[in-house]
Amino acid sequence: MAENSTSFSENYPLVSKVVFIVSTILCLTPLLSPPIALLLGLILAQTTGHPFRQYNHRATQILLQVSVVGLGFGMNCITALHAGKEGVLFSAVSICTTLLLGYGLGRIFKIDPKTSHLISSGTAICGGSAIAAVAKVLNTEEKQTSVALGTVFILNSIALFIFPPIGHALHMTQHQFGVWAAIAIHDTSSVVGAGKSYGTEALQIATTVKLVRALWIVPLAVATALLFKQGGKKNKNTLFHPFLCACNDYRNLPASLYSLLISYYSIPHHGRPKRADVNSLFNWSRFFL
Repeated sequence: MAENSTSFSENYPLVSKVVFIVSTILCLTPLLSPPIALLLGLILAQTTGHPFRQYNHRATQILLQVSVVGLGFGMNCITALHAGKEGVLFSAVSICTTLLLGYGLGRIFKIDPKTSHLISSGTAICGGSAIAAVAKVLNTEEKQTSVALGTVFILNSIALFIFPPIGHALHMTQHQFGVWAAIAIHDTSSVVGAGKSYGTEALQIATTVKLVRALWIVPLAVATALLFKQGGKKNKNTLFHPFLCACNDYRNLPASLYSLLISYYSIPHHGRPKRADVNSLFNWSRFFL
């Protein structure tokens, strides 16, 4: 299917570009929600293909960062700090529990230990960033990393669709859903999408708790290096690369809080970015993912 989409974009480059550009414009309108934007991106990837694939990773990274900064302008500082402090305890308990369950299930189903640990790490903390950090420490093969990334991405996509309905069915408050989404959903962008679908307060709490949670990548990587000793060899990536991956997610938090403080103290209310504009950027991010 992927080969067919590549052939289509090569044989009909103009049509592929027009479809892609029209779709990106739709994602900037209120007509599409994050789950629908993600679904549209998946459909186009399997049919007409991506005519600008070489720019995709960089575009997604910039869009997510700009979206989080825009979100910071509308956040309440007290709520954000309270949510972040509360999320530390939940994060510690859930991360340890997830890693233990992952280890146990890996032994039961006789899964490759490294693959099992990669999936558990991505599930426990923040998806792709955690997997990338731990993979460097373990010196995993490309196949092992790909399986872990594919598993986590599929779960992220499913969570984006099913979490908001489950939250409504269980009559969760905005605060409860925000904390739950931040802990249970792996990737930061999927947490943002689910939180946005549920409500404004849920979005703020989910984003803050998730970004604070990303710092756990560093101790996880150090623990991984101790548990999976590479035949006595020292891996120079043990500390540096995990810290870099943690910063990849966590650097959005100070940017968001910084924009929050500027918004609160110096920018008139009518000068702040409209929430609809920020929501459109989030939709666009999901489409590119």
